[in-house]
Amino acid sequence: MTVRIGGGESRVVCAERIVLRNILSHEMKPGYVYILASRPNGTLYIGVTSALARRIEQHRSGSVDGFTRRYSVHRLVYVERYDDIRDAIAREKQLKKWNRAWKIRLIGGNNPSWRDLSDEVGFD
Repeated sequence: MTVRIGGGESRVVCAERIVLRNILSHEMKPGYVYILASRPNGTLYIGVTSALARRIEQHRSGSVDGFTRRYSVHRLVYVERYDDIRDAIAREKQLKKWNRAWKIRLIGGNNPSWRDLSDEVGFD
């Protein structure tokens, strides 16, 4: 990329490298789609993050004001891991469009007792 400044040309190598690095690092970042519940068959919350352990801790501590704090939704009942955060974001959008019965079946099929998976999931 070249840019004309005051009649002369100056190479702007940094800009291209930064953009490329941001694209590549974004592609390679893993992502998680997760479902939290207030209790078995209770209130559900679907989220996406690149740092699952930190995000779950934020929900539990109530450090972020919002839905999970307001409705005490803290039990991790479902998780999917993706190598690319963009795939996780797409899956989150898909799950949020599902009706409640489908979400309940998804959780129940993988976690019939609706136990908290926080201790069982290997956090990166």
